[in-house]
Order: sequence, then C-alpha cells, then structure tokens
Amino acid sequence: MNSILQNAAHRPWPLPDETWVMAQSWRDLLFAHWPLPAAVLRSHIPAPLEIDLFNGAAWIAVVPFRMSGVRLRLMPSVPGLSAFPELNVRTYVTCDGKPGVWFFSLDAASLTAVKVARAWFHLPYFHARMRLDEREGQIAYESRRRNSASPPASLVCNYRPTAPPQVAARGSLEYFLTERYCLYAVDSRNRLCRSEVHHAPWPLQLAEASLVVNTMTTAAGINLPDAQPLFHFSRRQDVVVWGLRPVI
Repeated sequence: MNSILQNAAHRPWPLPDETWVMAQSWRDLLFAHWPLPAAVLRSHIPAPLEIDLFNGAAWIAVVPFRMSGVRLRLMPSVPGLSAFPELNVRTYVTCDGKPGVWFFSLDAASLTAVKVARAWFHLPYFHARMRLDEREGQIAYESRRRNSASPPASLVCNYRPTAPPQVAARGSLEYFLTERYCLYAVDSRNRLCRSEVHHAPWPLQLAEASLVVNTMTTAAGINLPDAQPLFHFSRRQDVVVWGLRPVI
C-alpha cells in the first residue's frame, strides 16, 4: 500500500498522521447519480452535517460494485471473507471544511463484513443475497436484502462502460461526485464521527445502464426524481481506510 500513500498530491487535505487500519479494492463499480433538492434529504442527515451542493442541487447515488482484497493492516486477506459484492446508497455532505460521504445504506453479501462494519464503523450495513456476473463486457448485478426487520430493498441492473477512462477535472461535477476522502457516521454514543479514506484519482468511464428494479432509495424513505441518472463506471480503485474519530 506504500504506492497508494505516495500518490497523495491530488488530495484536498493532507494524509492523516495516524496509521490506516484497513485495505480493500473496489471493482466493476457503477455510479448512478440523480440530482434532487437538498430539502428532500435534510431530515435524513444529522444536523451537524451540511448537505454539499453542486450548482444548487444535492445528489444521491446508488453504487453497485464488488469488494476484493479486504484485509486489516498487517494481516493477509482471508479466503471467503475478503471478496464479495456490495451496494451503497449515498449522498454528499461537508463538515469543518472536509467534504465527504454520508451513507443511507450499505448492503453486502458477506454477513461477517456486515457485522464488522456495523460494530467498527457504525455504518448502516445490511446482509443481502447478491450476484455479479460479466459477459462480453456487460455486468449483470442483482441484490435483494435479506434483513426482514428493514424495508425491502432490491437492485437488478445491467451496465457497461462506453468510453475510455478519464480523471475528472477539479471543479467538474464528476470531481464533486467522486473525489471524496472521508465518510461520516454517528457512533453508539451519538457522536458525529469521521473516517478518512485514501485512493488515487478515480479512473472514470462514461457508462450506460438499465435499472430493471431499484428500490434502494425508497427503502431509505427517499423517492428519486423523474430524471435520467448520470452513469459512470470504474474498473478498479485500491483504497486504504482509517478508523472513526469524533468530529470536534
């Protein structure tokens, strides 16, 4: 991971002084983004956080992908536990000048990953039955939440890249939506916390997608606007993650 850490000139603020705690790779990822009024999201976001806007609009994303190489620092990847599909629903927030990500939900095919992430990072993870296949450059993705105590949440979609990879220009919408180097969560003591993340600039490709079933945002109490989403694909992003720290 030294090569990842050495590539840090693009970050909006310096790397943390502390040691990272987890490494992982995000693969075959689709960003599906919709603009919507900030007022639609305000009641779902803790008050200390400000909803981050681009040209006056908030954005919500449904993000299917697969994890690989998940491991703790100084530990090897564990077969059967280090690779699995995942699915996020997220928006963009800021606090103390640090723009980051707020997750409405995270679904994963690994029950162990769900339990660990809920305990360590206080994120709203759910166990789901998931499948990801690729044929002739097109990815078929299915996710159906197993947790009967939460609202039903499913995604069935197909997607593929349609253009070569490019790094988003600073100040562009694509940069705003993807170049995020922290996440926010509320811990068991009701404290707003931040976890730093680091990766290279996103290699983004324009994409096309068919969302056959998508109830991921309605499960969070948010209705999507009647607008064509913005699609981007990324083949791989290697990431290191730091532990949660209270926002002072």
